[in-house]
Amino acid sequence: MSTIRHIAVIDIGKTNAKVALVDLVTLSEVALRRMANAPVRQVPYPHHDVEALWAFILDSLAGLDRERRIDAISITTHGATGALVDAAGELVLPVLDYEFDGPDSLAVDYDATRPPFAETGTPRLPLGLNLGAQFFWQQKRFPAEFACANTMLMYPQYWALRLTGLAANEVTSLGCHTDLWNPWIADFSSMVDKLDWRRLMAPVRPAGDRLGPILPTLAVRTGLDPRTPVFCGLHDSNASLLPHLLSDAPPFSVVSTGTWVVSMAVGGRPVVLDPTRDTLVNVNALGDPVPSARFMGGREFSTLTEDKPQDSSEDDVAAVLTRKVLLLPSAQQGSGPFPHRTAQWSNAENSSPGQRFAAISFYLALMTATCLDLIGGDGPTTVEGPFAQNRLFIRMLAAATGRPVISSETSTGTSIGAALLASDGATITSKGERTEPPAERAWSDYARAWQKAARA
Repeated sequence: MSTIRHIAVIDIGKTNAKVALVDLVTLSEVALRRMANAPVRQVPYPHHDVEALWAFILDSLAGLDRERRIDAISITTHGATGALVDAAGELVLPVLDYEFDGPDSLAVDYDATRPPFAETGTPRLPLGLNLGAQFFWQQKRFPAEFACANTMLMYPQYWALRLTGLAANEVTSLGCHTDLWNPWIADFSSMVDKLDWRRLMAPVRPAGDRLGPILPTLAVRTGLDPRTPVFCGLHDSNASLLPHLLSDAPPFSVVSTGTWVVSMAVGGRPVVLDPTRDTLVNVNALGDPVPSARFMGGREFSTLTEDKPQDSSEDDVAAVLTRKVLLLPSAQQGSGPFPHRTAQWSNAENSSPGQRFAAISFYLALMTATCLDLIGGDGPTTVEGPFAQNRLFIRMLAAATGRPVISSETSTGTSIGAALLASDGATITSKGERTEPPAERAWSDYARAWQKAARA
């Protein structure tokens, strides 16, 4: 094939699935397909509707290729998800939804088996948020099906397998609070050997490896050139981070927003991570450990703003800042920097919908600032994804951190990073509006009031 320019990025998020066409010359999305992504709540347990997603992926590839020829395919997905397939590449069990609480039933046994935080940088999380806990539960509850497994795959590489027929794994997903990876030695954790899972793990390959061309049947189905290469792929938050690793000088931080708000610090202040507050060690696309923290900010935003106005006037903002209308953590329990706190409002009596929206935006910014502090964030902060368009979030984040915040111009920060896996040296420049910390003291005073109340 000729020079690679247009990359189709398969981006499977927890709430939405997308296929974006990225132009590597302009580093922009030139076309996008999207569908809602909801788990199937049927036996044997809640699971991802991979066949609906597969049909969407193939239809999107075919449609996008009719608009502009697709030169290559890259893949990015949410974390805490993996697949067990047999020798033919077929699932032996459905792909478990990480919000299912089934793995908690074996928590005592799993806790006695999992490696310590010092080994993996993985905090102990509820539900199926530790992928190792999912596989452990599936092995114990479905021993016959598990025994048919030939290969364990991370979620991006499950889709790569379906596209190419080739099995691989990759470190950004292996290192995403799974308990499966030791980032300090770049190898599987001691638990993988203890449970005899190493034999099931597909070979680990770099995110930017060209696995192979699409399968001939898929070329016929989609109309793509049968030589179209598929790249190994990576975890979505690390896709957001990759352009900055290639272009920005440390120290800097990146905040990837979606269902989860994931903060990552590069070259920041030395800190001791606190696993009880949902800090962790991610592994970036270059294989290096990255202090990270997260909370379910996108889910919280959707819940808190459902059927309510999503804007605030200047008078609304001034009223919230003056009266100190506070939303305190946490709207979503079980994860984040305040996992055991229950959300409550302070000074919110008679607040208008616009004022509540401002306070919600400030809450999300201050939760993010807390995450950045916990991981030693320093230098400018770039916000990727939907929250980059929320001016109140951006301004309060700058106020709370005392550092500039850059709002990424791309609507889907993950797609550009995933597309860069197919680049042989594209010139990367950070794009976005830079917001300095507000000069008005009301903003920093509000941030301090929230922080004091959150610590109480």
